[in-house]
Amino acid sequence: MPEIKRCAWCLGDDADMHYHDTQWGVPIHDDSLWFEFLTLEGAQAGLSWRTIVKKIEGYQELFKRFDIEVVASMSDGTLDEILKNPKIVRNRLKVYSTRNNAQQMLKVQQEFGSFDAYIWAFVDNKPIQNNFASLKNVPATTKISDVMSKDMKKRGFKFIGSTICYALMQAAGMTNDHETTCFRHQECSQINP
Repeated sequence: MPEIKRCAWCLGDDADMHYHDTQWGVPIHDDSLWFEFLTLEGAQAGLSWRTIVKKIEGYQELFKRFDIEVVASMSDGTLDEILKNPKIVRNRLKVYSTRNNAQQMLKVQQEFGSFDAYIWAFVDNKPIQNNFASLKNVPATTKISDVMSKDMKKRGFKFIGSTICYALMQAAGMTNDHETTCFRHQECSQINP
């Protein structure tokens, strides 16, 4: 049986490999999933993805499966209780930004019909197909992530710098940054967005 080639960043950890093989780079169109990805990418700021991937279930549980309306109306008391739970990254600014970002997502939904319609417009509703041979060739930011970050900050979103925006684009399939030798590169390039 031939060896399966994967992107170097996921090697050595079962949780990372599962995430890489099943989710990373697959185009999404569900606003709750967008909210989850936005929250997790923001939580990662300053940390390794490996730290976050091991806490995904905790985030899903504590933030009510990323129900945008429920999280948008969470009280300070509820957020303070969440902060005590080791199932997530216990950073006050990041936890409170989750409620803030849910509130901003509701405003975007009102304006654009869905967060999905708003965010995919940054790439003209079509994933960018990159052909990077190695992780060292993958940029941390792009002109598109710069524009996205600036617009989202203007709308009141938090923990949404250009690097986070680009990581969000990668995770949510707006850009295919699987290494060209990775088995998922070809698969993701053929997904109908």
